[in-house]
Amino acid sequence: MTTNTNDSQAMGDSKAIISNQEGIHEKLDEVVKRHLTHAFQKPYQKHTEQAFAEMHVLVQAFLKANPEGEIILDACCGVGQSTRLLAQQNPQALVIGVDKSDHRINRNVEGFAVDDGFSAENYHLVRADLNDFYRLVKTANWPVSKHYILYPNPWPKSKHLQRRWHGSGVFPQMTSIGGQLILRSNWRIYLEEFQQAAKLVVLHGEITALPVVESSLAMTPFEAKYQASGQICWQLTLER
Repeated sequence: MTTNTNDSQAMGDSKAIISNQEGIHEKLDEVVKRHLTHAFQKPYQKHTEQAFAEMHVLVQAFLKANPEGEIILDACCGVGQSTRLLAQQNPQALVIGVDKSDHRINRNVEGFAVDDGFSAENYHLVRADLNDFYRLVKTANWPVSKHYILYPNPWPKSKHLQRRWHGSGVFPQMTSIGGQLILRSNWRIYLEEFQQAAKLVVLHGEITALPVVESSLAMTPFEAKYQASGQICWQLTLER
């Protein structure tokens, strides 16, 4: 799975999602139940195993030094703007941002330049395949308090259901991580599908419209672009 990649799209010029689906996919429950009964056994990629091993050392050191500290996972973090903001908002936590693109996570983000005085002590960005990273986090039993998935690629064509996170083979593992799972999207159907799929793993929550904020306060560059284009951004917050 990936984040959206139209980095060249101008602020305020983001196109609305176009889909041949008018509602929740008719095969959603069937697909999710199949993944719940058949273990995802894709071999791990070496670069993700190595990246996880490095992060695991940092997580264990953090927890040893901060027994009451929290681990926050920011999946599909893109350029890491959300990871940095979460680190600022949660100084007691170690925030791990994960994206499959080395190019994205190594880009400079406006407002977070190296010399702007921002402390990088409580967050890390890592390049890894989340299909593997999720399973490794589950096996290692990281005590994740909050798990964010902000604006993943919606794959809006009906035939691409299994490319969406809730239609993927790793759905059982990813939804078992963290006390709270927070998703955002500009395509409400995506969140409605995830909400329905989550009920099959005993996760429940509500979808709410996000208030429009100044671009500098948006969690991700895509959130800023969507809101500047007049699109509604939605949040699904799930808990057990």
